[in-house]
Amino acid sequence: MTFKPHPLLRGAHRQTIYGAFGRRAPAFTTRVERFELPDGDFVDLEHLGPDTPYQPRAVLLHGLGGSAQSTYIRTLAATLSAEGWAVTLFQFRGASGPNRLPRTYHSGDTGDIALVLAALRQRMGPDAKLTAVGFSMGGNVLLKLLGEQGESSVINAAVAVSVPFRLAVCSDQLASGPSRVYGRYLIAGRLRALRSIRALVAPHIDYQRALTATDFRTLDGLVTAPLNDFASAADYYERSSSLGYLQAVRRPTLILHALDDPFMTPSAVPSAGDLAPAIELELHAHGGHVGFIERAPNGLPRSFIESRVARWLRPFMG
Repeated sequence: MTFKPHPLLRGAHRQTIYGAFGRRAPAFTTRVERFELPDGDFVDLEHLGPDTPYQPRAVLLHGLGGSAQSTYIRTLAATLSAEGWAVTLFQFRGASGPNRLPRTYHSGDTGDIALVLAALRQRMGPDAKLTAVGFSMGGNVLLKLLGEQGESSVINAAVAVSVPFRLAVCSDQLASGPSRVYGRYLIAGRLRALRSIRALVAPHIDYQRALTATDFRTLDGLVTAPLNDFASAADYYERSSSLGYLQAVRRPTLILHALDDPFMTPSAVPSAGDLAPAIELELHAHGGHVGFIERAPNGLPRSFIESRVARWLRPFMG
C-alpha cells in the first residue's frame, strides 16, 4: 500500500508532531490488571473487549515515554476492538507509575512482555489467535522477542511501527540537528520518571549526575546500563538493538516504517539480507515517527496506521 501524507502535513516533523499531539484519544473503559512478576515487581495491563477464552486478542506495546494512555495506543485499541479483537494494552515496568525494584524499562526489555504473552496464551487456549503490535521502542522489544523465541513464540502474527532498529544510530540522531528537540523532550520525561523513584535508584547510580544528562548516550550510560546489567551505553545498544534478531523471526510480521523518520537515519533501516522470510518490510518515503497522517475523504487528517494494521491483521483473526 502507498501512504500519501495529508497536504497540510507534509514533512517528517509535521507528521511526527501532529501524530503525537494533534489527535485526541478516544474514550473507552478498560479492565485494569496488575500482573505480578516473579521478581516481586509488577506491570500494569489494561484490557478492552470480550474476555472469553477463544476471542482473538491483540496486545499493544507503547514506545519510550508512553503508556496505555498514549493517543496512538488508544486509537489503535479502539480500531481493533471495532474489528472484533479483544485488546490488551501492555505497559512496560514503571510506565504506569513507580515500581518496587531499582530497574527501568528499556529497548531490549523482553522478559516482562514474554511472561505476559505466555500467561495470555494459557488463558486463551492453544487455538485462539494472539497477535502483538509494538510502536517505536515497543516495536524494537517485540521484534527482539520474536527473534529470541523463533519457532517457540506464542503469538501468531505481529506488527512493528517506526522501530529504532539500531539504537546507537538513533541515540546519535536524537542528539544532533533538529532531532535534538525530540531527544530533549524524551529525556525530560525519563528524568521525571527517575525523580519519582529516587529512593530506589539513587544507591545504584550517580543520581545527581544523571539529572544533568542532555543526550541519550549519557543517560543510558548513567542510568539504563547500571540498573539493567549492561556494561555501558554501547553494550546496551549492541545487545538490545532488534536488527540482529530479525533473521530469527518465524512468525508473520509486518514492519511499517518511514524513510524520513527523524528519530533515525535511513542507515538504521534493515536491508533485505537482514530479514527473515516471515517479515514484510513496508517502507514509505514519508510518515515521520509514528505519524503517517493522511487525508480522509472529508479532507480532515486521519491516521494511516490504524487502518493499515487492522487490514493486515484481519487474516489472523481465526
